[in-house]
Amino acid sequence: MTFRIASRLATLPKPATIAMAARARELRAEGEDVISLALGQPDFPSPPEAIEAAYAAGLAGDTGYPPIPGQKALIDAIIHKFKRDNDLTVTSDRIMVANGGKQVIYNAFAATLDDGDEVIVPAPYWVSYPLIARMLGGTAVEIPCPEENGFRPDAATIKAAITPKTRWLVLNFPNNPTGAILERHNLEAIADVLREAPHVLVMSDEIYEHLTFDGRRHLSILQVAPDLADRILVINGMAKAYAMTGWRVGFACGPTPLIKAMIAVQGNTTSGVCTLAQAGSAAALKGGLDRIEQMRETYQRRRDKMVEALQAIPGLTCAVPEGAFYVYPGVGELIGGTSASGRLLDTDVAFAEALLEEAHVATVPGTAFGFSPYLRLSCAASDDQLAEACRRIDGFVKGIRKT
Repeated sequence: MTFRIASRLATLPKPATIAMAARARELRAEGEDVISLALGQPDFPSPPEAIEAAYAAGLAGDTGYPPIPGQKALIDAIIHKFKRDNDLTVTSDRIMVANGGKQVIYNAFAATLDDGDEVIVPAPYWVSYPLIARMLGGTAVEIPCPEENGFRPDAATIKAAITPKTRWLVLNFPNNPTGAILERHNLEAIADVLREAPHVLVMSDEIYEHLTFDGRRHLSILQVAPDLADRILVINGMAKAYAMTGWRVGFACGPTPLIKAMIAVQGNTTSGVCTLAQAGSAAALKGGLDRIEQMRETYQRRRDKMVEALQAIPGLTCAVPEGAFYVYPGVGELIGGTSASGRLLDTDVAFAEALLEEAHVATVPGTAFGFSPYLRLSCAASDDQLAEACRRIDGFVKGIRKT
């Protein structure tokens, strides 16, 4: 018997971030010394107060089914976070907790998309936005954000992409993979466009909000355009700034009718989030920002060193990221060449594959993020690993033969 999978899954590619990390693990298992810069995995421990709170919750017997929207202690901590970090006053009926930020995205799209509805996704983008939209019957409308514009979406381009079938505009800033940040004037221009399109919802993924560099501060579109609050869904979570990727806790703030619909979706899929993870997350959110500041300083130092090293490699270009913990060098001048082992580097996918196989550095090709020819490299590794990775990339590039 031939097993048949649903057609909505048959055309979905495996996320390139996961595929490259998996190949890196295979090479390591074969005894190769691989440096993986493919995943967005902070290399810091979770906050001690989170671990202690989770342990205490377990000992106290808090191990039953949790409320689907989230436990009161965590929802209260999220409300506190929005006031402390964003100067926003929100109420519990506008909050929900999910199994990571990715589930928040799934819940939102599942609650709102009918077949053929459109989701505008500025590129470069995190890989899951278009994939989840397509899986749920939507159409991802990708709009390019070129490097000369700072990898930021242009309000006029957004306006031109809006149709009667547009359901969502996705904003992910600080951006994964580029580290770009939207300034107030960018957000104001986008808000003006949205005021002319009252049928369009906004998904503002702010998971990297605390990881900004050179004195910049993140600004939420909800702060800039409070009159659009009934159409804005803010997504955040514990993974990046709090180094809690494995805890799988994300959360959202949005209009009450949308949050209710998203809770209904979650109630029929995973139900509530692990009670111990919620207890730890509440403690982390209430624990202040000192640890995050130390992480931010470390990421900025690593960014500076990586950008300097990559910009010194002939054939590479590298814009200076404004936030997150990635660099996004361009490899356009090297496309069409041949690697030292004879591999044709006709795309950034081929470039990344050859770099992994020959130099044992795992990256993610820009194709995965809808914008080529680039590579995404994570700064979430030790200084020694990052320096060695850049040295290997330099050697790999020097071995490329132009055709």
